[in-house]
Amino acid sequence: IMPKYQLSALVVALAASSSNAFLTPKPTPWHASPLRIADAEVTTSLFMSSSSTTTTTASTPRPKRTLRDRSRQEAISLLRDIVQAAYDAGPRAAPSRTLQAYIAISRTLQDFIPRPGQKAEEFSAPVVLRKLFERLGATYVKLGQFVASSPSLFPKEYVLEFQKCLDSTEPIEWNIIQSIIEKELGPIGDNFSFIDRTPLASASIAQVHVAKLRTGEEVVIKVQKPQIDDLLKADLNFIYIASRVLEFLQPDFERTSLSAVAGDVKSSMLEELDFEKEANNIEEFRQFLREQELGELVTAPRVYEEMTTKKVLTMERLRGVSMVDAESIRSITNDPESLIVTALNTWTSSVMNMPWFHADVHSGNLLVLEDGRVGFIDFGMVGRVGEKTFKAVSELSSSMAMNDYEGMAEAMCNMGATDEDVDVKKFGRDIEQVMVDMSKVSPDVAAVGVGNDGTVQAAISFDEEEVTNMLLKVVAVTEDNGLKLPREFGLLVKQSLYFDRYLKILAPGLDVASDSRMISLGSGTEAKEVEVIV
Repeated sequence: IMPKYQLSALVVALAASSSNAFLTPKPTPWHASPLRIADAEVTTSLFMSSSSTTTTTASTPRPKRTLRDRSRQEAISLLRDIVQAAYDAGPRAAPSRTLQAYIAISRTLQDFIPRPGQKAEEFSAPVVLRKLFERLGATYVKLGQFVASSPSLFPKEYVLEFQKCLDSTEPIEWNIIQSIIEKELGPIGDNFSFIDRTPLASASIAQVHVAKLRTGEEVVIKVQKPQIDDLLKADLNFIYIASRVLEFLQPDFERTSLSAVAGDVKSSMLEELDFEKEANNIEEFRQFLREQELGELVTAPRVYEEMTTKKVLTMERLRGVSMVDAESIRSITNDPESLIVTALNTWTSSVMNMPWFHADVHSGNLLVLEDGRVGFIDFGMVGRVGEKTFKAVSELSSSMAMNDYEGMAEAMCNMGATDEDVDVKKFGRDIEQVMVDMSKVSPDVAAVGVGNDGTVQAAISFDEEEVTNMLLKVVAVTEDNGLKLPREFGLLVKQSLYFDRYLKILAPGLDVASDSRMISLGSGTEAKEVEVIV
């Protein structure tokens, strides 16, 4: 079974965020500039490393290490990481976050303490952490979403609970948003004839407003909230150092890749602060659509580069309905089956032909537009698949098409890491049972509507929970058979499960395996480095 120590980092990080240890000292030559660590560099894998997976030869268990086994170089490396984290966090990080953490923790504890006339909530560790994360703000909300999207890394009860982690916050006052827009783009009147002061959405990192350009086009403006970059840098450094200290004090924790997971979270979340990178993702996807001659069938929002910076993203507003709103879709097209085939083929082709893939195609991010095209939106989460994983996924796809469950088991063994033998025949039988369970799932569409302004109002919680539960079954089967799969595989499977739901709703009679219109991942297209950006 997969070790579940990763959650320890989250708890320790909360304690770390209440410490003044990360206050930057007065400048000296030692830390006057960011550190360059030329030696004592410790490299860890995102996933549990071991000898190659095999079905014939058992691996020799690695002896446990203790603190006494730590070398002088490892201690120096840890100290340098701590000083670097302090430098990155800035001198005001610890005091401000100490107060915020104290308030968040105290309010959360009050929910579970009996009071006169009020019944306390039943204590549950996942619920406590989820509420605490929501109250701690942007970093921890995003961290909660990372947990929810990573069933191959975190325990089932936390993955399910963090599906409820709400990335919705009180809107920032218009005058503050206005000042950010004008600082980044210049006077509003130079570019926009109108901006709706009431936000379309307000999330932890950014706020979105509908606007109209002076040239008449309707757009949405995504504005980064003030000082959010400093907040994220401070919090993420706390979390990373907490995990590094844990691993240093308990070397055997390295087998869980604790600090590697924290480092992955840190780098991916900080990338999300750069809206120019998201803009580049959108433009690369639009270029891919042009190269594949899909422009008349599929689209993504046009980005207005001259009105886009690291903190402001201006893009075309797409109006459409959710992919689970079958009734509205049938009022747009009389062939919803071809529409979902187009959407699935586009996504599959992007996995094979682009350096990354859209890693969050839930029904709020995949629209059917008023003109009948498919619209992909929100490119904040993308994934990159390593060559080893991609090859194994191709083998998995081919075996799945032939209902070869043992072949599917072999393919999953080829992409996973294990410290033990894998009984491929048993693994294949377990996979077959999961596939049978998946085939029994019938669509039960949640309430869906369209707002007065044309925006999608889709209740997708059931859809999300259904997909997550199926993915958790896949993860459980792999873990029960001694395998640990990479996170990007989990992301790929989750998107496939989303499409499986859409197929059941819009094309219930379609045989994906035999339909000649479908693109298979069995192509030998070469993939790039392993990376997941959230």
